[in-house]
Amino acid sequence: MASSALNQKSNFHARSNSLPSRPHPLVTQIDEHLCRLKSNESASSSMTRNLSALRDLYELVGNLLQLPATQKTLAHQCNDKQVNELLNGSLKLLDVCGVAKDALLQAKEDTKQLQSILRRRRGDEGGFTNEVKEYLASRKKAKKLINKSLKACKSGFAQLQIDGEATFSMLREVEGVSFRVFECLFSYISGTNLESKSTKWSLVSKLMSSKHITCQGEATETNEFEKVDSVLCTLIDNKTRKSGKISSDGAQIELQKLESSIQDFEDGVECLLRLLIKTRVSVLNILSQ
Repeated sequence: MASSALNQKSNFHARSNSLPSRPHPLVTQIDEHLCRLKSNESASSSMTRNLSALRDLYELVGNLLQLPATQKTLAHQCNDKQVNELLNGSLKLLDVCGVAKDALLQAKEDTKQLQSILRRRRGDEGGFTNEVKEYLASRKKAKKLINKSLKACKSGFAQLQIDGEATFSMLREVEGVSFRVFECLFSYISGTNLESKSTKWSLVSKLMSSKHITCQGEATETNEFEKVDSVLCTLIDNKTRKSGKISSDGAQIELQKLESSIQDFEDGVECLLRLLIKTRVSVLNILSQ
């Protein structure tokens, strides 16, 4: 599944070898989580699972930042340029997380509203065409905002580097992986196939080595956003509706599944937002010592 672009030699250096020969167990655990998020070893990998794995990664990073050795390294061995890169990256991630949170909230509100309309007009298969069109128009607007955010973040990460002192490099690598997970989440919300555009993300791809996160969750996870869009488009098509291929009851079922998925994503993003803020505050506190 990995594209050829991912296998090409990049100009980015490997992580510094300044880590001790026997690193702290937390460093080993963080490396394992990074490898897990970078890889596509499990065909059953899902978006929810990736968000959960990223949450676990940041909890480990938070523990690492409490170590005196880590604090000493960040406070005395990182130059101003590295510090600015780290802080700017964390700020961009907070912006991305905020956009994801807003997009999910809007999607949940639209989904609940449409479900309410379908329940009130049960049996009236042709009476809610305008409402469905409004929902689809809102989805289209959300996709434009998400794409705009992705382009802005791509530009912001154009100078992303992962070489340098080991602790700094690890934190920057965590930021790169985090952005990749959010990129996948945005793709999922939009109901689009990110893989077809992977060559346009050469920088992020280089960070991800030869394998990368499963953005669409493979065949085992249905993209509920995409499925609902398809069902609703079919529902308001006169020919298809008259042939009995889909009903408002069927649409209700898919909307309920979507609402459940949105709630899972919201919980994951909300937890990540708190962890991102906590990590940034920890780094700022260390640097102010």
